[in-house]
Amino acid sequence: MQSIESVGPASVLIASADSDFADGLDHFLSAAGLSVERCHDPKGVLRLVSRRDFEVTVLDLELCDGSDLDLVAFIQSQSSDSQVVLLFEIADIDKALEGVRRGAYFYLPKSCQPSDVAHVVHNALRDIGLRAAVQVHEREVFEELIGDTPAMRRVVELIQKVAPTVSTVLLLGESGTGKEVVANMIHRLSGRRDQPFIAINCAALPEQILESELFGHVKGAFTGADSDKVGLFEEADGGTIFLDEIGDMSLVSQAKLLRVLQSGEIRRVGDSIAGHVDVRILAATNRDLWEDVHEKRFREDVYFRLNVVQIVIPPLRERPEAIAPLTKEFLKQYNAKYGKSVHDIDEQAWGLLQNYAYPGNVRELESTIAHAVILADGDTVRVRDLPDQLRFGEGARPRLPHLDQSAIPTLQEMEKQLIERALERLNGNQTEVAKNLGISRSTLWRKMKEYNVAKSTEMQDATT
Repeated sequence: MQSIESVGPASVLIASADSDFADGLDHFLSAAGLSVERCHDPKGVLRLVSRRDFEVTVLDLELCDGSDLDLVAFIQSQSSDSQVVLLFEIADIDKALEGVRRGAYFYLPKSCQPSDVAHVVHNALRDIGLRAAVQVHEREVFEELIGDTPAMRRVVELIQKVAPTVSTVLLLGESGTGKEVVANMIHRLSGRRDQPFIAINCAALPEQILESELFGHVKGAFTGADSDKVGLFEEADGGTIFLDEIGDMSLVSQAKLLRVLQSGEIRRVGDSIAGHVDVRILAATNRDLWEDVHEKRFREDVYFRLNVVQIVIPPLRERPEAIAPLTKEFLKQYNAKYGKSVHDIDEQAWGLLQNYAYPGNVRELESTIAHAVILADGDTVRVRDLPDQLRFGEGARPRLPHLDQSAIPTLQEMEKQLIERALERLNGNQTEVAKNLGISRSTLWRKMKEYNVAKSTEMQDATT
């Protein structure tokens, strides 16, 4: 939704059977230049809200049948940016509170003055305008970071179209392309933006632990289950859950996921009673799920439930124009993290950064800039500050002692190399090395001992 000022008078719907109260509120709102429509029964609300968008609906809870708040949900489903202000009788305070929990903007007793309601309506309109401005800014920053190519313009177009809906989305792309960033942007541009966004890597946990994390468990469900545990689906109720590496989920867990996708039903491990949640599901994988379906490694019914809208994120090598803004963003992040002031990259180093293929995609670019910020002297990144795979050619492996150069180095081996190079650059000053690496002096000493770095450094010092 655009800002309020750009679309003419904001529209307000007054849904109340109390004609005197509606007359007074209509007077205040119309005098402020707002476009006002009125109705006095549930059918009128359904008809008007289906026909046009209202920025704010003032809804008398008397129009909601019994304890049913479906009318509130219907209003919000028609426009993710609309706000609902509830009017209630004192006896219905619990119903009003439940309405706010379901997303209503505010609630007021029917005994209040029309001017009080008008004040809340104006606050709601102000917040809509601010939210719209923030969304525009976020979208512009996001578009700049991911790059301006036909493929990425298509990604942005799909995000903008699918975000306001409740549809599931399947994000496809190589590892490190930024699928979680896209999922987060879909959430932030949706009507659930003020509710939880929870991400979990399905490949990182064994089956039983993953099932417990997602669905929760009851005390005694398995060895070590000493108390009840709320699952992530319950924690995300009303919001969005992002299931990364969905292709690695077991068939058993997929069956449970199917029930959530079909009806919002969840059942904690060891529990005989099912619960229900309202959760939007976004999923991602770097696998060919359709091939996994044919190979019976992934359920076909789950695949089609997830694959309502599919967004394919191109690798970084296909959008090199994103390298510059991403590099700028990562420099800012890691300067803040490590207390550095690295703001420039010399011409030769920049050439290497631009021409590298980044098999690890955005994640590898981020680790490259973190590496450079740690090792840089002064405010400029130079070639010597870049990882070996950039310095010695595309695909080159870090040249570590006693390592097979054809093997992919472990994180421990990379960490050892980083410590050795920092010690060499800073003439063995361990206090400065710890500061530059963003770790404590005791942690550095422990890692030097673990990797047998101290001895080699001492020997080097003795020969210089």
